[in-house]
Amino acid sequence: MKNLYLIGGTMGVGKTTVCQRLKSKLNNSVFLDGDWCWDAHPFRVTEETKQMVMKNICFLLNQFIRCSTYDNIIFCWVMHEQSIIDNIIKNIDSAKCDIRSISLIFRHDEGRRVIHKI
Repeated sequence: MKNLYLIGGTMGVGKTTVCQRLKSKLNNSVFLDGDWCWDAHPFRVTEETKQMVMKNICFLLNQFIRCSTYDNIIFCWVMHEQSIIDNIIKNIDSAKCDIRSISLIFRHDEGRRVIHKI
């Protein structure tokens, strides 16, 4: 069984940094940033581009799931709606994964990051 970490949060909260550190601490791990699947200029949000990025993300996650080299798959993106997480889970081989969905939250009143597990 593989471990799939879905790490969400707002822009600038530290998702990439947390994921890079997690990757270095977990054996046999791989990291995918959803932004890498949709880096365009000009950046256009249309129904077509939204569908494209979801297909790109799910394709890559499935490749990592099917690869025997990796036990821990770390994915981050701005997943601000539950439907995004649900869509990813629906379109990957989730039966082979223990899925952990995590939201990073920055608490401005305390000036520190807090990890909130969903």
